[in-house]
Amino acid sequence: MAMPPVLKSTTPAIDIYVKLAQYPTLADSIRVRMREEMFRRGVISQEDFEAAVRASAIESQRREGLKDPFGQEEANVWQKRKERIRDYLTDAYFAFNLGSTLLDQIIAEVRSDQPVPTDSAELTFNPEIAPWELLFRQGELYEELPAQEREGVEHHLEEIKVVLIKRLISDQLPYIGVAKKVFTIADLRRIYRRRIGTGKIGGKAAGLLLAWRILLEKGQDGEDDLSANVEIPDSYFLGTEVLYEFRLQNGLDHLMNQKYRPLNEIRDEYPKIVEAHLEGTFPERIVERLREVLARAEGQPLIVRSSSLLEDNFGFAFAGKYDSHFCPNQGSEEENLQDLLVAIKSVFASTLNPDALLYRKKHGLLDYDERMAVLIQRVRGKAHGRYFFPSLAGVAFSENPFRWNPKIRREDGFLRVVWGLGTRAVDRVANDYPRLIALSHPQLRPELTADAIRQYSQNQVDVIDLEENRFVTLPVHDLLQADFPDLRYIAALDKGDYLQDILSTGTVHPGEQYLLTFSFLTRDKKFVQLMRTALQRLQEAYGLPVDVEFTVEIVPGYPYPEYKLHILQCRPLSQRKDAAAIIIPKDIADEDILFTAHELVPDGGAEGIRYIVFVDPEAYRSCDTTLKHELGRAVSHLNRRLEGEQYILMGPGRWGSVNIDLGVQVTYADIHNTKVLVEMAVAHNGQLPELSYGTHFFQDLVEAEIYALPLHIGQGETRFRWEFFRNAPNSLAGLLPDEAGLAQYLRVIDLAALPGNRRLNVLMDGRDEYAVGFLAGGDWPDSPSLQASLSSF
Repeated sequence: MAMPPVLKSTTPAIDIYVKLAQYPTLADSIRVRMREEMFRRGVISQEDFEAAVRASAIESQRREGLKDPFGQEEANVWQKRKERIRDYLTDAYFAFNLGSTLLDQIIAEVRSDQPVPTDSAELTFNPEIAPWELLFRQGELYEELPAQEREGVEHHLEEIKVVLIKRLISDQLPYIGVAKKVFTIADLRRIYRRRIGTGKIGGKAAGLLLAWRILLEKGQDGEDDLSANVEIPDSYFLGTEVLYEFRLQNGLDHLMNQKYRPLNEIRDEYPKIVEAHLEGTFPERIVERLREVLARAEGQPLIVRSSSLLEDNFGFAFAGKYDSHFCPNQGSEEENLQDLLVAIKSVFASTLNPDALLYRKKHGLLDYDERMAVLIQRVRGKAHGRYFFPSLAGVAFSENPFRWNPKIRREDGFLRVVWGLGTRAVDRVANDYPRLIALSHPQLRPELTADAIRQYSQNQVDVIDLEENRFVTLPVHDLLQADFPDLRYIAALDKGDYLQDILSTGTVHPGEQYLLTFSFLTRDKKFVQLMRTALQRLQEAYGLPVDVEFTVEIVPGYPYPEYKLHILQCRPLSQRKDAAAIIIPKDIADEDILFTAHELVPDGGAEGIRYIVFVDPEAYRSCDTTLKHELGRAVSHLNRRLEGEQYILMGPGRWGSVNIDLGVQVTYADIHNTKVLVEMAVAHNGQLPELSYGTHFFQDLVEAEIYALPLHIGQGETRFRWEFFRNAPNSLAGLLPDEAGLAQYLRVIDLAALPGNRRLNVLMDGRDEYAVGFLAGGDWPDSPSLQASLSSF
């Protein structure tokens, strides 16, 4: 047996190294064959060879200054070290004992074993381990076959598509089951070419591409062909492995265990985590690809969106949990690049934000290796002077999440639309309202009078300021002028006592007041049919309700315009588990009824509620900003204190609003244990606030199986027993002694502590638009109280 060579340069070994360097992708396979020959010919046994590898690897550790070789080096680094030593020893043993002639024979054998596309109907290689290009070329050969011949290879083509989808997009079986039917090999190659780095492109990108491909398919006989009316933005995909590379390069990989820390630690440390990410750098090859993206964008604004593996999943939407950032792209090349890099790093950091981690924990996803891809898209819209924005944007639901009129059919879908960027349609924003359109009855508004329409209309518009190179929010009346090209399609003249349609832009005059109503669109069957058909087709393909973020381009035409739907995002829409029809008893004693609701009522019920957490809307209105923030924190503390208990949360709508004056400022993490969120719209100065339907916040409630019930107090038949909620003993001090000073504004009613040990039942019948909350007797457990004292404050 030849002795292990000393680790020094020898001419034969260098010759082998140089020769193998000419085969960068085959070198590993060639060295495997070299070792097989060494072992077969008795140059060295496999056991002795691996022992030599290990000994040489340990010696190299000591040479590099590691005093504790087994404790100072991570497993992946140790494996990489051994791989490099193994390659060196392979070259050295082979050169010292067998020589270059045999090596040439091995190289020729390995080259001849390379799989190549074949014109044969048979698949002569294993797709699961085949190179990318081989899969694409073989798939393209199959797709080019005449229809009759293609039938015989359809199963092979399907296998290749499945392998490509799993590698490139998603390994979730429900997604693959739909995607393999609609994606072509050309589609998959296009995605591959636009991927930056390695790994999958993530859930948001996956949903976007699948929706687009579904809508390009020709409908069945008699169905509308939407292919000419549907597009997606120019898009690029940062693969999921780039996040790992970034964290490894910047010493941030230890943050992977952040998800197992207590929530308060996660909250406290998150700002530092964001800062650490923003200080990081990317591998140069990634930066160069991003430079190419910016060059191709040609100065158009971009949006950088999260696209994690779990995001927009079948069953878990992660709506609004991760970050998105606009990049106006109006600076110098270097400024634009830095803005793009900062946006990507911010998205990476958002994987560790408290809301996302709590959401994962709540849905049993904490142990999942959540990798973040990034979707980079051109912003859809046009420049109007110094501002860039679309004429119409919003979010669409294939199943209407609520009805404000019994005529409305849930299955026809629902839109929330705005003028400008769609951020105001999907997020809860201050003192502003999107237009709500039920696609079964698009002209049927929740509001009836001109005053009500004016009150619930859009007042602010989100745009990109091209001169200032930033995202801005402006008053609608500052931007919506007579010269806006799509004015007649989106607005009406505000005449005070009534609203007047704009028949043509030639009839408007300077100084006129406009109100965003979108009434022309609701009357145009072409627009309504496009949206309804797209949603129904997507739901049919997914086998689930969906929601879609979109923009619509209004293309001038005579006598009516054309419409082009740009899909920005599509995800399966979370719904509550099917429940038996709710039957509300007719004989509930009047004195037991605490409240009733008659508008926007969901279907379902929550029974046996022990605790009522009540933020008095009228008292809240009198609080200063500091006190309102304290109330939000107290609600969050109660949510943790009452974990595992049956409780409902009641208070001023709009819960979760960024405007703290309109409702308690909370996030999903602050309320996720409640059974029902009652949003109390209490009239003030003749106005009622909008509630949360159709927003990301609303989606959180649906997914967590939390019912959102609006109470429009002071309007219609709604009943509310103020005296009960204000006079019942307050358990706040016993549950949260440090928050006792808030008892005037925040009350916790423990029904088990009241005479009769009764509970609250909340029953909701969406068909009849009726809900009732009432006290009920029963065999309720006498569970021990969580609090030590009661206050009747």
